[in-house]
Amino acid sequence: MTAPAPYLPSPSPALSQADQDALTDLYIRGTPGNTLRAYERDLLYITAWKAARFGVALDWPEAEAVALTFILDHARDLNDAADGDVARQAADALIAQGLRKTLACPAPSTLDRRIASWLAFHRMKNLASPFEAPQVKQARSKARRAAARPPTPKSQHPITRDVLEQLLATCQGSRRDCRDRALLMLGWASGGRRRSEITGLRREDVSLKEFDKEGLVWLSLLETKTTAKGETPRLVLKTRAAQALVHWIEIGQITEGPLFRPVSKADRVLKRSLSPDAVSQIVKHRLALAGLPEDFATPHGLRSGFLTQAALDGAPIQAAMRLSLHRSMAQAQKYYDDVDIAENPAADLLG
Repeated sequence: MTAPAPYLPSPSPALSQADQDALTDLYIRGTPGNTLRAYERDLLYITAWKAARFGVALDWPEAEAVALTFILDHARDLNDAADGDVARQAADALIAQGLRKTLACPAPSTLDRRIASWLAFHRMKNLASPFEAPQVKQARSKARRAAARPPTPKSQHPITRDVLEQLLATCQGSRRDCRDRALLMLGWASGGRRRSEITGLRREDVSLKEFDKEGLVWLSLLETKTTAKGETPRLVLKTRAAQALVHWIEIGQITEGPLFRPVSKADRVLKRSLSPDAVSQIVKHRLALAGLPEDFATPHGLRSGFLTQAALDGAPIQAAMRLSLHRSMAQAQKYYDDVDIAENPAADLLG
């Protein structure tokens, strides 16, 4: 029998095979899909790094010296390192395998995520992690501070209301246009949804019970990056956004299954769900049709644009967060802080 991946619980002699299978299934169901995919990528990376650096496979538990070397190798820019530098040679091998992009020092957040994954793998095996050793923890902290850099925005520009209107103006009368209009308006007006949240929606997650009378559409997300399954509050769409979504449901004849779907060149709505990458392509396409550069914004611009517009309109940050579902006030505050102080409604209090 093949041993389970390190991000799944190790076999226990105290458990029957049926109980072991149930425990593995519990871990899979209880871990967000994005986290499982990140675990797989990080496991591939650290396995390849150790093979390139030391010529051996991972150990369980891993040695503190290996953990410390991992931090040191990823805490400096290797572009200026000598060709014989073993850290550079390992990095070159990772680049050749497509696991690393450049010799530049990785972002602290990337290093933190990979270490967190490695630590989690030890926890799954009921083993102490070398990254918990005092010297290794201190080196990690120093590496984080040494490589600190201003955060890079996920979208070059926020898609504020005026930009969104330009994108919507490119949506005319085809089924694809109706889908894109509904997708963009839902993604923006429901609080700035992430790509996976948009494409994960199903017709069953949409309630139209109050649309005819109140003009409201209610959305039930299964889970988000900051909320677990069953803990995500319902979100609301109103006025134009609600009308656009209902129009798409009607014209696409969406009675069940994925809410947003591919549309063929013959303008026929397919049955499968859009992929998250398709949302990126839709945003690029609409930017180009609107006369804006394709790299003007990414789908995250819908999220940053919603919060930026909320700040421009003077909406309380707590109200915006109820829709964006930000868990951290500090994180949401960054979008409010990015608003030019001259445009801050508080500057007009005197009239």
